[in-house]
Amino acid sequence: MKVKSWFQAIEQCHLSGKSYVLVTLLASAGSTPRSQGTKMVITEDQIFDTIGGGHLEYDVISKAKKILLKNQSHQSIEHYPLSSKLGQCCGGATNVLFELINEQTQSLWIFGAGHVARALVPIVAQLPYHIRWIDNRKDMIDSINCDYFQNKVTPVHNEYPADEFANKPTDTNIIVMTHSHELDFEIIKKALSFDDLPFLGMIGSDTKARRFRSRLSHQGFSEEQINRLTSPIGIAEVPGKKPIEVAVSIAGQLIQQLHAPDNNISQDKLALKQAWLQTKKIADLL
Repeated sequence: MKVKSWFQAIEQCHLSGKSYVLVTLLASAGSTPRSQGTKMVITEDQIFDTIGGGHLEYDVISKAKKILLKNQSHQSIEHYPLSSKLGQCCGGATNVLFELINEQTQSLWIFGAGHVARALVPIVAQLPYHIRWIDNRKDMIDSINCDYFQNKVTPVHNEYPADEFANKPTDTNIIVMTHSHELDFEIIKKALSFDDLPFLGMIGSDTKARRFRSRLSHQGFSEEQINRLTSPIGIAEVPGKKPIEVAVSIAGQLIQQLHAPDNNISQDKLALKQAWLQTKKIADLL
């Protein structure tokens, strides 16, 4: 679907994790190009919808781009008289609300490209993640249709998947579901050496999870480190063992992680959330 309207753009930005400025015409007086409540969306490289064009829109886009560059929580109202100074002769005036919505895309690394992973990735690719999909079997990686995921998924072939951690971004979510228990164990050991993982999950049975925890303990990992591993992964209330059923269960757990309680939100994210709530109040009055 080709995105044209501001509300379609917001959905697209949310899915792709792209920050944007939402522009809204507030109270207007006299003759103006568009009516009160008209909106447009400006991202770093795209513009969606219009507030009427002309020098007003040009100036608004320029200001929105500067807001995006600062990448700080922002909400402001600017007064624009539509006079010759702005290159317009409507004779009216309008107030313009600028709101930065900072959609932070999280990193999600999925180790393993088997049946469950192939059911899971199309689901979680619709969430605000950029996914790195890693497997040591070249034929499995080569068979992934990258075009289907609209640049949200990066397939990676690595003979030694645990080596990927050498280039791990901070706050990367990890899911381990390879075809080999020994490979799973090597990846988990590497993952537990980092203390900045929001989520570390491994597919498997209760028996597999117990054995892994015992082996990790014998290799010197602390109880605190081992407790960071979620295994078996998925929501227990979702029944079934088919790949799609397991995938839905795991996706549900990731959604829970995305919507963690407010006391787990950083101060910056909290400020953005408060700004968004204020935005909704303003929108309700329009």
